[in-house]
Amino acid sequence: MLQSPSHFEPRLDLQLSDEALVHLFHLDRYINRAEQPMMMTWGQARSAGFEGHRVHSMGLLDGQPHFAVAVPDDFEPGAAPEGFRAAGLRNWFGVLDDLPLSLAMRAVQVLEWDRTHRFCGACGTPTERAAGERAKRCPACKLTVYPRISPAMMVLVTRGRELLLARGVNFPPGRFSALAGFLEAGETIEQAVVREVREEVGVEVDGLEYFASQSWPFPNSLMIAFTARWVGGDIRPDTAEIAEAHWFTEDNLPSLPPRLSIARSLIESTLARIRGQG
Repeated sequence: MLQSPSHFEPRLDLQLSDEALVHLFHLDRYINRAEQPMMMTWGQARSAGFEGHRVHSMGLLDGQPHFAVAVPDDFEPGAAPEGFRAAGLRNWFGVLDDLPLSLAMRAVQVLEWDRTHRFCGACGTPTERAAGERAKRCPACKLTVYPRISPAMMVLVTRGRELLLARGVNFPPGRFSALAGFLEAGETIEQAVVREVREEVGVEVDGLEYFASQSWPFPNSLMIAFTARWVGGDIRPDTAEIAEAHWFTEDNLPSLPPRLSIARSLIESTLARIRGQG
């Protein structure tokens, strides 16, 4: 499961220098070397011809400053300097090492929040960066907005030695995963789990147990994962969201999510627990 390093120290007050490491984006497209991608310094990025349009101090990792840097919006991804490419972060899975990928996933959320909050949502006035916190403030009506994080639940339902896995309508052919969905206003995360399972596949659950959480920047989610026990009902997929859903055992598992995802960790951990029960 991919996560930012535990010793990463968020900082807002760092100054960009040629020695600082940068996570370079055009809108939501990550920019790096097409072959053997790695973290770049700002000096290397500038030498390759990139310009910084919006810059945000991210923090320190082992004493090294990291920055999120957006190139100008009119940058043409197809015209990237020779040897570089710009692509959505999903396209870098399995290509970029876990450490730079985890920090890039943090950087893109900061940059997208900055890009989409250049004007006040209440009165339309251009916003300003707030001092001392990661926030945008309206100088006219004083509305303050922080990077948006949308909590989403994920749950792996078990029935004895079986796992309930579903294929979303937008999944690749054959790919199955745990159930997931966003919280409604006023819900607890536990209420959301029960509701989403009922809505998506028509079964009832109890015995929720927290597993883990993972920041997921597509575009700005916090995935909060649980296991739960089936207590009743037959699978009836909501075809607007679920293409198909079935009970699986370890002997007949379908294609699963990539290993960097919390979904894969949740499935593998649950399988290990079932094996341990004999």
